[in-house]
Amino acid sequence: MKQIFINIPASDLEKSMQFYLALGFTINPLFTDEDQKCMVWSDSIYIMLQSLAFSNSYLKKTTIDIKNAQIPSFTLPVESIEQVNQMMGRGINAGGREPVGVFEEDFMYLRSIEDLDGYVWGIMCLDIPKFQAAKNK
Repeated sequence: MKQIFINIPASDLEKSMQFYLALGFTINPLFTDEDQKCMVWSDSIYIMLQSLAFSNSYLKKTTIDIKNAQIPSFTLPVESIEQVNQMMGRGINAGGREPVGVFEEDFMYLRSIEDLDGYVWGIMCLDIPKFQAAKNK
């Protein structure tokens, strides 16, 4: 099985973990300790929340201000517009913020949420058959 582990430095591991739990991630205790929390989205996607000290212990690079820098963003697909809105509500209640408004097309509904450290996640409902039909026009 192919998997991806995305390492994310977090200024407050406990609060960040609670934010990701609110979005619907679960914890994988095998890869979780005091320096990092393994948050699972699916069998293939894992987010490794790492303390700032641990994250920089092996890279030895200057930490940038994520909230003021252009960095990669990530998108989590869900089954319905209702799920998008529910996740956004829970994420905002857990300290996240919505940096841009809803992006909606006939085949897609997308909202974005910024986590406590400034990482941006799109929460998207995509109707593949409608997307294919639009693309083939």
